[in-house]
Amino acid sequence: MTERPIDLRSDTVTQPTREMRRAMADAELGDDVFGDDPTVIALEERAAELTGKEAGLFVPSGTMGNLVSQMAHVPRGGEIVAESESHVVFDEAAGHAVVVGASVRTIPAREDGTMDPQALREAFRDPEDPHEPLTALFALENTHGHTMGQPLTAAYTEEVASIAHAHGVPLHVDGARLFNAVVALRTPARDLLAAADSASLCLSKGLACPVGSVVVGSRDFIRRARRARKLLGGGMRQVGVLAAPGLIALQDGPDGMIERLEEDHANARLLAERLAALPGITGLDPIRVRTNFVLFRLDADALPGARHLDARRLRAAFLDALMADGVMMVEYPHSQIRAVTHHGVTAKDIEQVLASVERALTRLAGSSRVASGHDVSPRTAAEAGATSSQSWPGGRDPAPETTTAGTGTTPLAAS
Repeated sequence: MTERPIDLRSDTVTQPTREMRRAMADAELGDDVFGDDPTVIALEERAAELTGKEAGLFVPSGTMGNLVSQMAHVPRGGEIVAESESHVVFDEAAGHAVVVGASVRTIPAREDGTMDPQALREAFRDPEDPHEPLTALFALENTHGHTMGQPLTAAYTEEVASIAHAHGVPLHVDGARLFNAVVALRTPARDLLAAADSASLCLSKGLACPVGSVVVGSRDFIRRARRARKLLGGGMRQVGVLAAPGLIALQDGPDGMIERLEEDHANARLLAERLAALPGITGLDPIRVRTNFVLFRLDADALPGARHLDARRLRAAFLDALMADGVMMVEYPHSQIRAVTHHGVTAKDIEQVLASVERALTRLAGSSRVASGHDVSPRTAAEAGATSSQSWPGGRDPAPETTTAGTGTTPLAAS
């Protein structure tokens, strides 16, 4: 059992720092709907400065940040070109269709998180054909979650933007974890976004703020996005209490939260290198761990006691065993398991996680009782059911696929 619970489900589980809590208590406030909350104004200006954009807009969530950006860019009936498993397509409850009234044309990602530029060139619709929607927006996700948090370079973003702009189409970047890319690539945010027309930046993931994102772009774009925020019910009043942690997070140097993301990346690499060497772990190349995501699968052939289980039940039993030992990971698409390192997780914690994983694999390898509703360890079946019925939130919205384990249902992680 670990010394304390270690939660690797997502970097959304981070807790605000003491400095953030003090800033919240002391924040100077106004009414943000009237545009006069000084703390919100300062945060929006800081985000715009860091990204080289004219203006910013504070919103409650990353999903709303992407949604207001789409509403500001895309007319009803327009089409968005995006990666097929990007957050905008895969994990935002079809907001592009339900709210924006847009279709999506999807292109699969390569292993490095990029889409084939030639496929992007071929994605444009024929504006003269009334049967086809009008291509209205290109969207990138940086870092790209479903390829294990791959960072997208400034050169690639510029190439995609040039393809879009040649047809008069803007580029939006879902930068939920953009600052992980900043650290991994050692490239300033303003360079990564120089060619983009807009971006949404999450504060509540690796930067450890309790809530919020900032949308950045031109002043005219932000004017349209502000109207969209109001339409969605995202106008907030004395919201400087929530914006204040963002100002702490976006500070330069050790007083902020950006530089320290390198610790998360180092811990992820440590976890990946050691996991990949364990019998029963498959689908994990540590070289591909460039930010704070670690994705892997279980190899039933290396776990004799679990060979009768399908991939879902095996994964659920493994996660139950980890939970009983004080470690939380989460299910991810394509039979994968995800572990995300973040503020509050130390190298010592990673050592404890690895010990827990070894214990779980040993139980699975030797158990003949592993099945849905049964356990892989000396725990009772009732304890297993109680464990598996606990909630496993993954961030903004869970993916629709679920896995039944014990007596409960575990949603796949989205964020």
